[in-house]
Amino acid sequence: MKKTTITTHLWDASEHLKSDEDMLNYLEAAFEDGDPTVISSVLGDIARAKGMTYIAKQTGLGRTSLYKALSSEGNPDFATILKVVNALGMRLQATSLNG
Repeated sequence: MKKTTITTHLWDASEHLKSDEDMLNYLEAAFEDGDPTVISSVLGDIARAKGMTYIAKQTGLGRTSLYKALSSEGNPDFATILKVVNALGMRLQATSLNG
C-alpha cells in the first residue's frame, strides 16, 4: 500500500480579509460567538489585514503591545478594544436579544 503524504500550512485569517465587508462580517461572527478571546483574536486578524503599524498610529498604542493584546492569549482592556474598533473605521452597537 502506497503512503499518501499530506502537506499542511498554517492558516492566517488576515490573508483572506480583502474588503471592509469581509472584516465587518468576521467581527460580527465573533461577537455572535461571545467568547472574549475569540473577539480579541479576530480584532487582531483584522488589524493585521489593515496593517498593524497603521492601527498602532491611529490608536496611539505600541505595535508590539497591540500584537500581544489582540492575540488569543491577550487580555485587552475595553479602552483598547474601543480604540482598535474606531481605528478600523467601525463602531460597536448594542441590539436587543429579545427582538
